[in-house]
Amino acid sequence: MIMQKFTINKKLSLTSLAVSIALGGCASTGSNPNDEWQGWNEGAQSFNDTVDKAVLKPLAKGYEAITPEPIDEGVTNFFSNLNDIGVTVNDVLQLKFLQGGMDLSRFVINSTAGVAGFFDVAKMVDLPKHNEDFGQTLGFWGVPAGPYLVLPFAGPSSPRDFVGILGDALLNPLTYVSGFGGVAANAATAGARLVDVTDTRAGLMTTEKVIDEGSVNRYDFIKNAYEQRREYLIHDGNPPSNDIDLEEEDASSKTDKPSGKTSSTAPAKATNTFNSAPIPRSTNTGPAPVINAPKHTLELSAPEEKK
Repeated sequence: MIMQKFTINKKLSLTSLAVSIALGGCASTGSNPNDEWQGWNEGAQSFNDTVDKAVLKPLAKGYEAITPEPIDEGVTNFFSNLNDIGVTVNDVLQLKFLQGGMDLSRFVINSTAGVAGFFDVAKMVDLPKHNEDFGQTLGFWGVPAGPYLVLPFAGPSSPRDFVGILGDALLNPLTYVSGFGGVAANAATAGARLVDVTDTRAGLMTTEKVIDEGSVNRYDFIKNAYEQRREYLIHDGNPPSNDIDLEEEDASSKTDKPSGKTSSTAPAKATNTFNSAPIPRSTNTGPAPVINAPKHTLELSAPEEKK
């Protein structure tokens, strides 16, 4: 058994090395200052699209075909309930104590009355689902996102969110079941993760159609959607905006001002406060805007159009 496990791990390591070398050949700093790793990113996205087309999408279609709607919803609720553990911890780390209490209550209620989370009973008593992760926590405390980064298998990310993924893994109970359990526990955990990935991919079918039909450049569309969505989440629905229009208006007023004349009341100078000073952090410990849509759907693709 040990020799067999060693052989499997060796094969996986060689496969990962081959993927890294293949993608590394595509990596370049590029000429776009807003996308320093565009060469790597495009290669990684192409690799992910190939894996998705060959494995994940057919698996998700089969899952949708054989899974009744109530079962599908129950599976989604189960993994969402496990996610609430990490959400609660990140609430506290972001000083959102009221929201943390709400999310902890969600987990307790759904884990008991909701039968291990298969039923979202908490929603019926006005405890909505929130979306907080360790990447958002790092952003809350001022850690910069860094360049846009596409990860093999994981998709759109950034150096900050990559660290966030590792942090979230430490808050997931399945990580410890897999790490400290026996063969049966490892098999059960692997099966659970496969179901989670399949269920998540099935939920992306509609959004994928929006991306394919509504984008001229698929890479840019996904990149912009991901970065805007992360800013939206980190700033709790109030992302900073660049006052470009105010600056242009101020510059225009200076240009049009007649020479040789002075004005007793000069127009107020427009400044970009977000570029000249650190973004102020809210001290409000109340709940953030509710995020009812699945996390991965919003982070890996464009936000769906409001109805």
